[in-house]
Amino acid sequence: FCLMAVPGKAAFHLPPLPTVGEIIKLFRLKAQKQLSQNFLLDLRLTDKIVRQAGELKNAHVCEVGPGPGGITRSILKAGVEQLLLIEKDPRFIPGLQMLSEAAPGKVRIVHGDILTYKMEKAFPKHLKKNWEDEPPDIHIIGNLPFSVSTPLIIKWLENVSKKDGPFIYGRTQMTLTFQKEVAERLTANPGGNQRSRLSVMSQHLCTVENCFIIPGQAFVPKPEVDVAVVHFTPLVQPKIEQPFELVEKVVRSVFHFRRKYCFRGLGTLFPESGRLKRTEQLMMTANVDPTLRPFQLSMSQFRNLCDTYRKMCDEDPGLFVYNYREELKQKKQMRKLIKSTSEPEQTEEENYL
Repeated sequence: FCLMAVPGKAAFHLPPLPTVGEIIKLFRLKAQKQLSQNFLLDLRLTDKIVRQAGELKNAHVCEVGPGPGGITRSILKAGVEQLLLIEKDPRFIPGLQMLSEAAPGKVRIVHGDILTYKMEKAFPKHLKKNWEDEPPDIHIIGNLPFSVSTPLIIKWLENVSKKDGPFIYGRTQMTLTFQKEVAERLTANPGGNQRSRLSVMSQHLCTVENCFIIPGQAFVPKPEVDVAVVHFTPLVQPKIEQPFELVEKVVRSVFHFRRKYCFRGLGTLFPESGRLKRTEQLMMTANVDPTLRPFQLSMSQFRNLCDTYRKMCDEDPGLFVYNYREELKQKKQMRKLIKSTSEPEQTEEENYL
């Protein structure tokens, strides 16, 4: 590697290396469909993704699922202080080690699953900032496999709510790829067709920006959908100040019957006995029109619903653990039991026949 002299601080440059395409051939790397892997080989696009993260000079970065290392090269070119690579697929490790050797002391490779990796100790303690301060010099960047992207962002949103995981250091920023349709749901406004549970859960905790679209043909192999780059910055103050589990339960219930009035979905928060009365009480206290569709509700209406539901749970501690699906399941089992016991017993002759 070489260091180019620049007044004040030396700039880092990677030495000549095999291209990403050559790395794929060298290590016989093939995208696995069952892992929904798609490689991005165009370094102009990987540079563009990394620019969306903001100023990375001397920053600490975690890249999720680096694969053959296209985005990894762009992150290193941005002059980061330290780069943590978390890769689940062992086939990519040798190629990433080549990059690590080309950038001595800058790269740390972890062979593991980001869904279970503990990020509380991933970065130096001195980088921690108070939640009210500007975001820390820590970034998460990743071209995520489609199968992982939605469960991972839900997990990280819960971490934002609880200020743990990668957010123990402060309001850590994230720049991630999603299927275009998922990105549209993440950023959809009230009234829009794509407004969903994901919209409310992400926007009540973060500023969410749909940065740009990458056409599917830019990837190898080409996915059937286009891909969007989304940037998240956690908010100092969440728009709904209730525990993550409670907000998720209310929002999930609202969208339970997406095409019906929101009254119908909110009814699933309550046991069948007294459901109508308690749903009316919830909507009247929260001042929400019961004939609105779920996607029409504003963030302030969701806040009112969550705050009111919280009060109802405080008055009736057993309410929060109520599970609509479990009640349906028990009713179904009970009907089966009644049906089987009410059928007349067959005679010995009928059994024989």
